[in-house]
Amino acid sequence: MKTTIFSPPYKVLHVITRFILGGAQENTLLSAIGLRNDADFQPVLVTGPAVGAEGSLLERAAKEKIQTVIVNELVRPIAPRKDLKAYFILRRIIREHRPVIVHTHSSKAGIIGRQAAKDENVPVIIHTIHGPPFHAFEKRWRNALYAFLERRAARLSDALVCVADAMRDQYLARNIGTQDQYITIRSGMEIEPYLTKYDRPATRNRLGIPANAFVFAKIARIAPLKGHEDVLAAAGKIIKDCPNIHFLFIGDGELRDKIEKLVNKSGMVENVTFTGLVPPDAIPELLGAADCLVHASYREGLPRAVVQGMLAGLPAIAYATDGTPEVIEDGRTGYLLQVADVQGFADRMKLIVEDPLRSREMGLAGRERVKGEFSWQNMSNELIRLYRSIMVRKGLVVDT
Repeated sequence: MKTTIFSPPYKVLHVITRFILGGAQENTLLSAIGLRNDADFQPVLVTGPAVGAEGSLLERAAKEKIQTVIVNELVRPIAPRKDLKAYFILRRIIREHRPVIVHTHSSKAGIIGRQAAKDENVPVIIHTIHGPPFHAFEKRWRNALYAFLERRAARLSDALVCVADAMRDQYLARNIGTQDQYITIRSGMEIEPYLTKYDRPATRNRLGIPANAFVFAKIARIAPLKGHEDVLAAAGKIIKDCPNIHFLFIGDGELRDKIEKLVNKSGMVENVTFTGLVPPDAIPELLGAADCLVHASYREGLPRAVVQGMLAGLPAIAYATDGTPEVIEDGRTGYLLQVADVQGFADRMKLIVEDPLRSREMGLAGRERVKGEFSWQNMSNELIRLYRSIMVRKGLVVDT
């Protein structure tokens, strides 16, 4: 069969399960913006609906003039009838747009989208692993099913992009893909807002946080396995010795009522502030009012929240899960702990509070550590290099 030689602009379909306010979604949006800024590429975003308390990035996509197609049948839970409908709708969308590349994100969109792309003879198929669907806190049968489906989908892929080396290692351990398919490209973000100096007293005053409080910020959906319960339990262990500590929970989610009840029961109502859902561009200013970033998540891909905190010059305390150790250097830019080590978490929080000079040094070291590696422009440039190299290798474009 003769290989078709394509001419720019090369259309790229980014397919993701849902476009909520989240790390994978921000990564995908910034990837599309990077393509829009390159004359040789034309991005199209295909996504399931953004529903629930997690917010939406669809307005930002429209503002950035990213062409977006919403597939209502593309949903996060396993739903065989909707999944089959989504598959056929994706095939129709691919026929309409005739992309050179289909780049999928998240497990569900990755499994359905890669099969649809293969069946429509898309020349290049790429998948980004933002976090594994299988993990220690999932049912065994689900883990087995996800691993099986990911194994099949990997065979359809020209490249598997990982936001952290830990994703590659976990997938290879389950015999998903081959070593040469994997490439690590850090999940980039907009760096400059985090380097800006904000009016810290004014922000605290607006939030109702005492001026002399030592503030621990947590950026996360209030959802299972995000660890809000652990942070509160750790706080309860040190609050008598550190009565001026305060917790800033940035985000919203399905467990909001449960966590608020825990706060009330613990007697720490005056020590906790919930921001509710906030747009991504509000986070840098909120972090400017904090002194330390806490991240007690039980599972992660690459923890963008930790990177955000470190960009803001904050030391970070987190569980050493998945890609987190690739961001925090234990003892130098923050502290790493084993998952569910609440006492250890409490001990590290107390250390941070009692040695503010050391904490400041750790925060500045963390900022220097991440501000170059995690820029969205770097991520975009690396993705474009990957696209070009695969297209050249497959004879789809003329190598100039």
